[in-house]
Amino acid sequence: MENIAVRRAVREDCPRLLELILELAEFERAPQEVTVTPEHFEDSGFGTHPVWWAFVVTVDGHVEGFALYYIRYSTWKGQLLYLEDILVTRGMRGKGLGTLLFERLLEEVKDRGFSGMVWQVLDWNETAINFYKKYSAGFDAGWINCSLNFS
Repeated sequence: MENIAVRRAVREDCPRLLELILELAEFERAPQEVTVTPEHFEDSGFGTHPVWWAFVVTVDGHVEGFALYYIRYSTWKGQLLYLEDILVTRGMRGKGLGTLLFERLLEEVKDRGFSGMVWQVLDWNETAINFYKKYSAGFDAGWINCSLNFS
């Protein structure tokens, strides 16, 4: 691993990002839940009114991980960065790439003046939980996730 870089995702990264999203869904035991089309995904990130942004980590020019986020508004705290997904490919885990992505997100929070960053982690994903504990992340056991699906 000679050439490691973290950069903003560009439109041309979308096919690779979707591959990684499917890898994440398989890890989370829910590949059938990925229903977004490539066109919708790309337009949502790089169309006229983008609703998500991402950073990618590359090794020798190949995307090996990503962190996708959007802006969440809290009536108590103001604007926060909501980390939707972060993933490093299976073969590249444990090499510090996730740390590079996460720390780039923390820079983004500071650069954009957000009041913080929020995300979710599966309760069985001990590796991720331990990673976040290194940053003194708070874990909110008192909330229940709710959702409605229209597709």
